[in-house]
Amino acid sequence: MTNAPRIARAIPRPRDARGATLLELMIALVVLGIGVLALVRLFPAGVRQQSVHFSMTTADHFAHDKLEQLRAGSWFDGDLSVGRHPTGSATEALGSAGQWRRFYTVDILPSPLDNLKRITVTVTWNGQANRSVSTTTYVKR
Repeated sequence: MTNAPRIARAIPRPRDARGATLLELMIALVVLGIGVLALVRLFPAGVRQQSVHFSMTTADHFAHDKLEQLRAGSWFDGDLSVGRHPTGSATEALGSAGQWRRFYTVDILPSPLDNLKRITVTVTWNGQANRSVSTTTYVKR
C-alpha cells in the first residue's frame, strides 16, 4: 500500500438556513393580508342574508299558524266566509313591534269543485324592500 497523498475535495457547504429573509416575510404578510380583507368583506353580506331568511321564516310560521287555525273550523264558520279577512285594506299586526302584517282571503272554487274553499294567507313585512309570503290550503265541505 502506498501512502498516496489525499486530495482534499471541496465539499459544498449547505446554504446557511437560519430563517426567512425580510423580503420573504413581507411578501407572506401581504398575501395573508389580502386574504383576510377578502374574508372580512363577506361578513356583512352574510349578516344581511341571515336577517332576510329570519324574516322569511318568521313570516312563513305566521302564515302556517293561521292556516292551521282556519282548517280547524267548519265550512260554515264565520272566519271562513268568502272574502278578505280582515275586510278592506286592514291587516293583523304580528310580532313584538308589529313588523309583520297578515291577512287572508277565502274563495269557493267553481263547479265541479264547489265543495272546496281556497284559503290564502299572506304575511308582509318591511325589510330592505317590501316582502311577502303567501301560503294556500283547501278546506272540504
